[in-house]
Amino acid sequence: MKTIGYAAHSTTAELEPWTFERRELRANDVQMEILYCGVCHSDLHQSRNDWGWSSYPVVPGHEIVGVVTAVGPEVKKYKEGDRVAVGCMVDSCQHCDQCHKGEEQLCRHGNTQTYNGRDRITGDPTYGGYSKHLVVREEFVLSVPDSLDISKAAPLLCAGITTWSPLKTWGVKEGTRVGVIGLGGLGHMAVKLAAGLGAHVTVLSRTADKEADAKELGAHALLVSSDKAAMKAAANSLDLIIDTVPVKHDLNPYMPLLDIDGTLVIVGQLGPMEEMSTLPLLLARRRVSGSPIGGIRETQEMLDFCGEKGILPDVEMIRMDEINHAFERMEKSDVRYRFVIDMASLEAPAAEAA
Repeated sequence: MKTIGYAAHSTTAELEPWTFERRELRANDVQMEILYCGVCHSDLHQSRNDWGWSSYPVVPGHEIVGVVTAVGPEVKKYKEGDRVAVGCMVDSCQHCDQCHKGEEQLCRHGNTQTYNGRDRITGDPTYGGYSKHLVVREEFVLSVPDSLDISKAAPLLCAGITTWSPLKTWGVKEGTRVGVIGLGGLGHMAVKLAAGLGAHVTVLSRTADKEADAKELGAHALLVSSDKAAMKAAANSLDLIIDTVPVKHDLNPYMPLLDIDGTLVIVGQLGPMEEMSTLPLLLARRRVSGSPIGGIRETQEMLDFCGEKGILPDVEMIRMDEINHAFERMEKSDVRYRFVIDMASLEAPAAEAA
């Protein structure tokens, strides 16, 4: 099937319209028309090969919502017209211990990324949600609750599950003391989800000017990390810290905030960090961990939870042809808190329109 998307063709090229082919439906495939796609910071990194493994052309986008337009003969869960979503992965081996546990993101053989990956059967490159259509195997398609505004739901498929997974892994519940470093796309979802679970949420920020925003999102307090006296007074006050900062930074100021057996989970930065002292780890059995996205079962759980609680990301809608300007703004943290592309703004290829 011919479709159209926006692609980067080199590390320095802006995204531009590109017509390409989606695969024919396999027996267990779902075909969808993409209605909205979130813009993740990793889309920018992959487009510019910041992590060193991009192959071109890159069609970014892994926060995808839309409607089913066709299904293969063996598909049982979905039918034409269903509201569906796809996140950061579109396949895994389905046979290893992690896949059997519903942890496809940790597949022993590597999951297949929604874009800049390779199809497990053909080896063809995968292309993401900055496009008009998508074809995905049934096991990696998710249901969007009717109670969720589909125009705002897309960032749940990355920002939502990336922060939900550590909250669930570390057993956050009513009364858990959760800190969130950073109040961007990931951070604002961490605040909303932790608060939705009944946690006492503290946003950690270098300045006090985000206090009103933090509390509006559901946080109970804001702690200014540059205020040494305030940081000292807050020692041992948190059970879990979700670190959403997407660049190299220093963890040392945050570790004393954790209580005994507390954990700081990195979900933002992918790569080197500043040198860190082990002293606060050893003295209070504190931990530093990392967490990727969650599995498919956990992602559906998160979507259903958001549907029940009315939790949605705060988004700014853009046209597809505004994506390069959106990347520039995202680099300056000039978005509250996630861009979403309205795919109605993406013109269909001439052959399809005819």
